[in-house]
Amino acid sequence: MRRVVCPGSFDPVTNGHLDIIGRAASLYDEVYVAIGFNRAKRSGLFTIEERIEMLHEVVEQYKNVKVEAFEGLLVNFCRERGIPAIIKGLRAVTDFDYELQMAQMNYGLTEVETLFVATNPLYSFLSSSLIKEVATYGGDVSGLVPETVLRRLTERLAQG
Repeated sequence: MRRVVCPGSFDPVTNGHLDIIGRAASLYDEVYVAIGFNRAKRSGLFTIEERIEMLHEVVEQYKNVKVEAFEGLLVNFCRERGIPAIIKGLRAVTDFDYELQMAQMNYGLTEVETLFVATNPLYSFLSSSLIKEVATYGGDVSGLVPETVLRRLTERLAQG
């Protein structure tokens, strides 16, 4: 069975994330969407549980995608599940610089490979941080996140 993991914070999940997840789902037998978190940090707009719920909702069309949270090293998550590869979307050269260093570290630790996928040009500027910032100031992000995520984002920001 060919397995891959698509890691991230997914706070919130964007259409760019879904593009990478969907493309991975068409190439692999099993795709794990791994939500990384740190118990010591309480930053984030959505809780881990909320992110898991949102991701389950937006990936339900893919029968070979599993959603899990993890704490600690991604390579340990991979080792525990027999996942030999990580898939990462690259938006720009700046992403590559950081991601290459991470890929080399991960390979050095456990020989887990990292595969880079060029982001769809429609989403090359998109990040969860940018979505939150624009939405906070009343900007329209409706075409950039799934409908269920937009609803939750709007509700959360209205709570102040």
